[in-house]
Amino acid sequence: MTLTIEEATEILAGLANEMRLKIFRALVANGGMPAGELGAELGVSPSTLSFHLKDLRHVGLLKSHKNGRQVIYAANFDNLNKLLGYLVDDCCGGNPDLCIRMSGPFAATATKTA
Repeated sequence: MTLTIEEATEILAGLANEMRLKIFRALVANGGMPAGELGAELGVSPSTLSFHLKDLRHVGLLKSHKNGRQVIYAANFDNLNKLLGYLVDDCCGGNPDLCIRMSGPFAATATKTA
């Protein structure tokens, strides 16, 4: 399933905040973390962290599950990949042979959608 422009805009808007971007990058780097550890790593208060986690969940970039009394947050890579796919969907005019200049995670996404 591909995203609509409205869905892509909403996700990008969710990341368009310095703290939310730091939170998301920390979760990607660590593979997921309890909220308390995440807040301590980033030096952010629990109420501020909760506010930003709510926004990231709302746009579909976070998943969470309970582990006892802790809530573990992780990046939602399915939705991140949908966003990346949307951003590179028309790469090189849909001609994957021209996308050889792309490298990293975008290259695979571009050639799959082309």
